[in-house]
Amino acid sequence: MIDYPVSIRPLTDAEGGGFLAEIPDLRGCIADGDTASEALGNIEFALTDWMETAREQGRAIPAPTVGDDFSGKWLQRVPKQLHRELAQLARDENISMNSLVTVILTAAAANRFQWLDTFRQRLESERAEQPGFLYRS
Repeated sequence: MIDYPVSIRPLTDAEGGGFLAEIPDLRGCIADGDTASEALGNIEFALTDWMETAREQGRAIPAPTVGDDFSGKWLQRVPKQLHRELAQLARDENISMNSLVTVILTAAAANRFQWLDTFRQRLESERAEQPGFLYRS
């Protein structure tokens, strides 16, 4: 049994298809499979290998993230124009702004790898165009 939270996502055809399982608390602890169930089964082997390697290298093993630490509530400041646009979109969709932002954040989290790759490429492009542009990977 795995005490750590596991995230599973489908892999795109470009990534080889199937599913990817990941333990976010343990950087680099990933496994894949043709099905979500297979990826979940394979992550157990990956976890065992990850822990063994960490012990051999004398690295600290982080404790599992406890889900109860998150209330589901935070305060977020946004530019006035964005606030206005989100409020209008929520009215147009006849839903609360909280529901709208939850949908947007959920979609963004589901696509985080694609988004991060695009963001990094954009930063690299800006860095190449602007000498002195600071970016650390």
